[in-house]
Order: sequence, then structure tokens, then C-alpha cells
Amino acid sequence: MFNKRMLDIKFIRENTELIKQNCQHRHVTVDVDRLIELDVARRKWQTNIEEFRAEKNRTSKSKPSPEEIQRIKLVNEKLKNQEERLKASDAEYKSILMQIPNLTHPDSPVGGEDNYRVLFKNREPEHFPFQPKDHEELMTNLNLIDFERGAKVAGSKYFFSKNDLVRLNLALVQYGIDVVTKHGYELIETPDVAKTDILEGVGFNPRGEETQVYSIQNTDLSLIGTAEITVGGYHANEILDLSTGPKKYVALSHCFRTEAGAYGRTSKGMYRVHQFTKLEMFIFCKPEDSEKMHEELLKIEKEICDGLGFPYRVIDIPSGDLGGPAYRKYDVEAWMTMKSEDGAQGAYGEITSTSNCTDYQARRLNIRYRKEDGSTEFVHTLNGTAVVLSRFPIAIFENNQCEDGTIVIPEVLRGYMGGKENFL
Repeated sequence: MFNKRMLDIKFIRENTELIKQNCQHRHVTVDVDRLIELDVARRKWQTNIEEFRAEKNRTSKSKPSPEEIQRIKLVNEKLKNQEERLKASDAEYKSILMQIPNLTHPDSPVGGEDNYRVLFKNREPEHFPFQPKDHEELMTNLNLIDFERGAKVAGSKYFFSKNDLVRLNLALVQYGIDVVTKHGYELIETPDVAKTDILEGVGFNPRGEETQVYSIQNTDLSLIGTAEITVGGYHANEILDLSTGPKKYVALSHCFRTEAGAYGRTSKGMYRVHQFTKLEMFIFCKPEDSEKMHEELLKIEKEICDGLGFPYRVIDIPSGDLGGPAYRKYDVEAWMTMKSEDGAQGAYGEITSTSNCTDYQARRLNIRYRKEDGSTEFVHTLNGTAVVLSRFPIAIFENNQCEDGTIVIPEVLRGYMGGKENFL
């Protein structure tokens, strides 16, 4: 259904060493030489197929002689052979292509997850004059969360939000919607499931041991891990009119992730869970606008965090920690006491991210825009988290806690919560 070329094969063919180096920088093992070998063979087979078909067409316009009948039979056998060889190579060819990640922005740090670059810090975290608690203990003491019954009903890493935590979640979503929509983003609520070809087009692997996605048995549907999937597929196989500017959406959805192998000290409480609600920004734009739009997404994320008042920093994600579709990615990390160790009172933890995926997703989903000369070109796509309800409450509770266990509610949220100032 969709265009599976990812990076254009012609570009890969002409820039093989660049592709190999980029895969190395992104810690991705791909047999690029095998891909080029298949590409050469497939182009030869395709040329032969076209020639054999043309020969068949020429001889079918008149009554053939016995000799011509024999020759046509031979041509048909050769045509069938080339078609079978081409078809037999499809799976391997597409599999290798799907493994090749996007190119990497020249300013992105090269290296593994610890090689990030800090781009911005709003302020230094305050030192508590008492021993701070983590969000799970704070919320449990205030009767706002129940992990024990969540596990009983649905399994480990599911929970019930209760009382004022439910109200806080609704307030955060409404606050995020109000901030983002004033910047011209269209509000939508998406399905919680998507077809396999949509997930693959956006760059998620819905099958296999490495998947973070829950697939629905006996269907081609999976539960989405982010509205990036559903909004990314919103304009699949369309030609967009971007003459008046980018198409910008802010989407509300539930999100489901297996979080396989992600448990541990830094994953306690709400930090890594299987289900949460998220408000996601997504942009379709012209290629020349994507870097500017990336900065806009980051600016909105910072605006939301500034309003909530907790300490945070922005980091430039290194090449080896980028997902396949991302050309460049920024993370916003909030200060969290749950990450305390070695006597320290906390550390930074990711709460939002924003990625410029250039035309990587658009090629797979066949999303183009009409240029002034009437021709079409692939759009660029970008995504960014506005609010995520598995992480934002952590930052609010852990940074706004008082010695008596009460929590100060950020002023920007009080109007959404009937003027309430504290969780008591």
C-alpha cells in the first residue's frame, strides 16, 4: 500500500559510504553492501522483464508461425524466470531497506546515550531542607494512586489514578491544549489503534522481539504507543496543499507500550508504565521549513514547562540514541527526586521530546505536497510531546512537595481545578 523506500535507493546507491558511516554513528547494523548487490540484480531483472514483455507484445499483433510460437514460448519462460527472481528478492530487499535509519543532523552529537549535549537549563533545582519523597510515596500517602489494585486488575505497571490526581490529569491536558492551540495547531483526538502498514510507515516495528507495541491477535491492528502513529498516518497517500503554511495538529490519545526490559530503579512508579494519556504535536511542512518548525515545537514544550515551574533542561540527543525516523531530536528533562542516588536529592528524567523526521516517514507513507510549478515533493514531518500524564505529575509532585507531604499546585493549573492550591 505504501512506499517502502525510506531513504531513496538512488541516494543510497550514490552515497553508499555516507550511509554506512551514518549507520555506524547510529549504532545500527545493516548490510548495505548486500542491499546494493540486490539493487543491481533487481534493476537488471526489471530491464529484462520490460524487454521480454515488449517482445511478447510485438509478436502478438499477427498470426505467429510455428517458429515464432516456439520463440514466444521461450520468451515466456525467460519472463517467468525473471519475474520469479525479482519477487523472491522482495522480502530481503525491503527488510534491509527498512533497517536503514534516517540521516543525522550535522550538529547532533556523535556517540551513545551519554554523549548528549545540554542546550538549555531554566534554573538549578532547589535543595530541600528535608529528605524529599518520590512521587509514588507522596501520591500513595494522599490516596491519589493505587498500583496494588492496578496490578490485581491489569498486571504489573498498571495503576488507578484517584481523586485529585484525576483532576490534575484533566487540568494538565486542558492547559496543554490551551497553550498549543493558540499557536495555530488543530485539535484532534485519535483512534487508539492503527494498522500495521501505518505503524511501519511511521517507523515503528509492530512485530518481533524488539517491539514496544501491543499487537491485537488475529487482526492487522496494534495499540498505538503515541499519537505520532495515528496523526502520521492521517494524510497517508495524499497530496497536501501547503501554500498557506504547514499543517499543524495537536492530538490527544491513550498510549500503550510493552516497555520490555525497561524496569529498574529509574523506572519506579509512573515513570515507565504500560498505559498513559498523551497530548502530541505533529507537523507536515515543506522541506525548507522543517528546521524552523522543529525549533517551534521545542519553544512550545519549554513554554508549557515554564508555566508549570519545575526545573528542567533541554538536551540534544546523540546519534546512537536516535530512533530510526529522527534526523534530530531534543529531549526536555525535568528534575526528579525519584532518581536520587548516592546521597543526592535527584537527577534529570525525560518528560518530552521533539523530533524532525525530514521526509523519512513521508516516503514510507507516500505523503507529498503540490509545488508552485505543479510537481510534487515529499513533505517533512515533525513530532513533539506537549503533555504526557505518566511524567508531568512526577515533576509536579516531586518538585512542589512540602515537608508535611502536601503538594503545592502550580498556579497555571489552579483555574482548571476550581482554584485549589494544594494537594492535602
